[in-house]
Amino acid sequence: MIVAALIITLLYLLLIGSFIIGFDRVSVFSNHDNDSIPKTKFTIIIPFRNEAENLPELVTSIKRLNYPKSLYECIFVDDDSQDRSVDSITELLKNTQIAFRIINNTRISRSPKKDAITKAISLANSQWIITTDADCIVPEFWLATFNSFISKNEVSFIAGPVNYYNTNSFLKQFQALDFMSLIGATIGGFGIQRPFLCNGANLAYKKDFFLKIEGFKGNNDIASGDDIFLLEKALKEQPKTLKFLKSKAVIVLTKPESSLVNLISQRVRWASKTANYNNSFGKFTGIIVLLMNALLVFTFALSLFKLFPVKVFGFLFLIKLSIDFLLLFKTSQFFSTEKRLYYYLISSLFYPVFSLFIAFKALFFSYKWKGRPFFK
Repeated sequence: MIVAALIITLLYLLLIGSFIIGFDRVSVFSNHDNDSIPKTKFTIIIPFRNEAENLPELVTSIKRLNYPKSLYECIFVDDDSQDRSVDSITELLKNTQIAFRIINNTRISRSPKKDAITKAISLANSQWIITTDADCIVPEFWLATFNSFISKNEVSFIAGPVNYYNTNSFLKQFQALDFMSLIGATIGGFGIQRPFLCNGANLAYKKDFFLKIEGFKGNNDIASGDDIFLLEKALKEQPKTLKFLKSKAVIVLTKPESSLVNLISQRVRWASKTANYNNSFGKFTGIIVLLMNALLVFTFALSLFKLFPVKVFGFLFLIKLSIDFLLLFKTSQFFSTEKRLYYYLISSLFYPVFSLFIAFKALFFSYKWKGRPFFK
């Protein structure tokens, strides 16, 4: 038992250590006061369902974009909203020079979001597609920095950073740390040439590239994963043109879940797609992380009944605590959110149990999202 525990811990240590190395290998991109001439045309795609509460902040941030309005358009895809979402968008964007359309989603698969993105892309007038979510806020130089990055790199698929804001409770700080670890691993994966994560709240790719890889074909029976599965297909097609844009100027902000029930539903939705990963490194990462968290939970329980050495458990926990902290510290420096690390120790006590619970729920149970049930 002890030997197995040490092997799992060593593999975890090497895995997270590789992400730390990879994180530093991805250079921070500086736009040098927007030295690139704006020339890239973008279509911003925003799927939404009952987001009247969140859309005003997103639309307001879009109105503040420092980029020629003639070079971007917005396509909002309404997925059967029952609130004032459509009216809210119309009211906020009327009498502006921003080209926008609100279209209705056409369901052709088990994934409403993939259907929405696919339909919007078919109507897009721009070569570059950039997606975000209705509960996000985009930064002022978002498009300008993407434009500069595109002009200086041979790219067809660009992942961008996402961060939480309004983290004014322990539950939200817990989410923020968990989410920050995912972003750190995302950047680290790109840095070691093994990308396996990205976030659809800040994702850009060429329209013809999307069509070439046949979009979401092959995985649109899976409710979530509009970002991950697209990354997997892109990785097989043109791996050298996939990049992570590590720049503070493109950090998209999103809100943490307001309740534990919503948090569990969200994380179960995220975890439910892992069984369908085709990326072997992504599967390996998921298995090692799950095994490490399960190891801590079970060895702690066994140590209470004196069936496992307490000192060995403490040693294993300390190793995980230390290596995770290094990755989170680097990520928090990039986001300028070092104060969140004050919650790290107490969050680390709960996280292994939370992680194991989410994995169990995702494996055996359905979940509900945006008022809709999704079954395995």
